[in-house]
Amino acid sequence: MNKVLAKKQLGPEVFQLEIEAPRIQKRWKAGQFVIIRPNSNSERIPLTLVQSDADRESITIVIQAIGNTTKETVEKEPGDFLVDVVGPLGEAASMCEGQRVVCMAGGVGVAEVLPVASAFREAGNHVTALCGARSDGLRILDAELKTSVDDLRWATDDGSFGFHGNVLQLLQSFAQPGDFGVGHVIGPIPMMKAVANATRDWGMKMYASLNPVMIDGTGMCGGCRVTVGDKVKFACVDGPEFDAHLVDFDELARRNRAYREMEQRVLADHVCRIGLGGA
Repeated sequence: MNKVLAKKQLGPEVFQLEIEAPRIQKRWKAGQFVIIRPNSNSERIPLTLVQSDADRESITIVIQAIGNTTKETVEKEPGDFLVDVVGPLGEAASMCEGQRVVCMAGGVGVAEVLPVASAFREAGNHVTALCGARSDGLRILDAELKTSVDDLRWATDDGSFGFHGNVLQLLQSFAQPGDFGVGHVIGPIPMMKAVANATRDWGMKMYASLNPVMIDGTGMCGGCRVTVGDKVKFACVDGPEFDAHLVDFDELARRNRAYREMEQRVLADHVCRIGLGGA
């Protein structure tokens, strides 16, 4: 069992948890993730590793409380325990040296892009981070990003902060083919698909960190199967990062929708039981 050391709310339904996990802290790399189970009867959920602290032997994860298990997780308080924290899982993000790199993220994906952008900069690249949120009040990890990249720019859907629009429109507003050698994108599937399509002829390598449904994180269940080019890959062991220009995002979207009705039923039952005071 892993103790929750600290908890911080970053925005509506978005929380940051610092968890005691000495073995994971020593081994993890940017782009990898953990699979957690908050309670003994909970489902397993994958969460990106955001930061770590060697002195506290801890890791940090960011969670958006939108489903049954994520809501159970953010109900934990410092001193409470998570039943399972397994990792680090997946492959580390692809790195380069001496390049102009653009890292793009939307929503809670900003948490995932933070360690990747920081690793790119530590490797000797000039890093621009383009981050999106629905409004100013929903921006997260701004201070951390400012100290981790060379150029941070925000886009908001309502124009309340930074550029009025999404991150792709922000990229297109100031950049052109040849400005960046490498890119990394994480966020909602439609956003990643749009970025991949728009940059296909830019002469750059664009990586996408995918977010398919995962069960065990070992490649055994096949739930996170994705098609990259003409090959079948498993995001948990081959990814979660892949060449964005080769990913079949339409297939990924269909697979992620497969369990939506079931998830909604489970969440409704969970909320109903809370309202009745049941266990």
